[in-house]
Amino acid sequence: MVAGAFVAVGALMLTACSPSGGDTTEEAGDFDFTGKEVGAMEDYGVGDTFVASEPVEFGLFYRDHPNYPLNENWLILEELQANQNVAFDFVSTPLAEWDQRKSLVIGAGDAPDIISVTYPGQEVSFVAGGAILPASDFVQYMPHYMDKVERWGLEEDLDQLRQEDGKYYLFPGFREEPRAEYSFAVRTDIWDELGLSLEPETFDELREQLRTVKEAYPDAYPMTDRWSANGPLEGTLAFVSPNFGTQAGWGFGQGLSWNGDEFEYTGASDEYRDLVAFYASLVEEGLLDPESITQDDDQAIQKFASGRALSIGTNDQEIVRYRTTVEELGTDAEMSMIRVPAGPAGDYFQSGQRLVSGFMLSSSAAESEDFLALLQFLDWLYYSDEGLEFAKWGVEGTTYTVDADGTRVLNEDITAMGLNPGAPENLQADYGFSNGVWTLAHGSTLDLDRSMLRDETLTFLDQMSTKAIRDLPPPAPLNEIEREQVSLYQSALRDHVYQNTAAFILGQRSMDEWDDYVAELEGMNMTAYLDFVNAARERYAQNNG
Repeated sequence: MVAGAFVAVGALMLTACSPSGGDTTEEAGDFDFTGKEVGAMEDYGVGDTFVASEPVEFGLFYRDHPNYPLNENWLILEELQANQNVAFDFVSTPLAEWDQRKSLVIGAGDAPDIISVTYPGQEVSFVAGGAILPASDFVQYMPHYMDKVERWGLEEDLDQLRQEDGKYYLFPGFREEPRAEYSFAVRTDIWDELGLSLEPETFDELREQLRTVKEAYPDAYPMTDRWSANGPLEGTLAFVSPNFGTQAGWGFGQGLSWNGDEFEYTGASDEYRDLVAFYASLVEEGLLDPESITQDDDQAIQKFASGRALSIGTNDQEIVRYRTTVEELGTDAEMSMIRVPAGPAGDYFQSGQRLVSGFMLSSSAAESEDFLALLQFLDWLYYSDEGLEFAKWGVEGTTYTVDADGTRVLNEDITAMGLNPGAPENLQADYGFSNGVWTLAHGSTLDLDRSMLRDETLTFLDQMSTKAIRDLPPPAPLNEIEREQVSLYQSALRDHVYQNTAAFILGQRSMDEWDDYVAELEGMNMTAYLDFVNAARERYAQNNG
């Protein structure tokens, strides 16, 4: 299998972090760095701090976030220049234009060395044109990257990125363990008043709780919801669906589910039907506000904060926003996040959550005289524990301190991620740290990933940590011609699924018509789509062992 082969090669690659060090192998695909070693360290390995042997400047395609607009006088840039001998030549684009502008710049062949903030899957459209480098050809020269892949068992996750040629083209951010972020916020005061558990074991138990709440508070909806801008309940269905054995909402992806033998279409599966039927029952009984399917987020938040609804989807940051709204409205309310219950398929968390936003490298970077230094620097900043801590927390003694027990403490005059609310300075806006351009997973290691989280979030993570993670599907990369063909199918199929998901939930279409709905999907080339994907899976398996 591919994963096993990657482990074997990875063991060899760990000794191949520098061409001057010798021990690379032809199997690993050696790259000739002759004339491309300016600024590189001769001996660079796991645990080493990257310091360029002479000043270097790397081109950076920068995503400019409105919450922390680019400031070339930021402390993070001063520190990288002073300590790593690294400066950047910025090409900056506003967040609102980021994806569109990125496509135009890469397509024109004008991309700088580093193309930041790219999520898994977004790199695929750039592969065929040769505008980006295959990451898998160069990670052997990045010892911290390879060390984490080996120690954390990330080979199968990386297989999800591989294209038809067996290579992957994104340098992803890593998480040591997946982090649950979403669940339901409930009115703790009311749940306590009614003697209801804050850890319902199953969704059936949660429905019973909502029935109890409805009986006690008939003038309020037990639940309202949000995140329906592009499809019904996208955020909530994403974290609920694994417990029903499927994926939905933000997790719907390309609409493919692996059943152990072949890919099937998610929106036509029995598991997806069970998920939809559950939500339809909530609306039918008056337990879920039907406007959840169409209302904007602000409307939903106002309903929850004012007491017109008594639970809502949330994450660890949004619940802070809810409390602020409660204070503004003068509502007497307490709330907390509950553990996501188990469902008919079991007690699950979605798969594929250990690879997060990463970066691509322009093909022209491989022609630069400082290409090896670029790889070493990126390895240190994005994959070493030292670089990750620096990018997240800043400079010890300047932006944070460390207690005797090793706990990092943000300076009291600086705010970040909900810490020190109201402080006059912001770690992102005023210093440039905790910036998605330079810190891929906001932590990577479990310790660092959790280091800025509030106590209630840590408690929630501990509760969610007992969930099993769904298995990853096998790779099934399509070639360029196939991608063009199936893209015509995917959009129409997904639109029909979303439209009918809303109709079924709202009772505008009876669940008795499910078979008719599946037949409609079959008439929209669902079978042809699956034929392409399953043939691609078989081809990949044959070509890659």
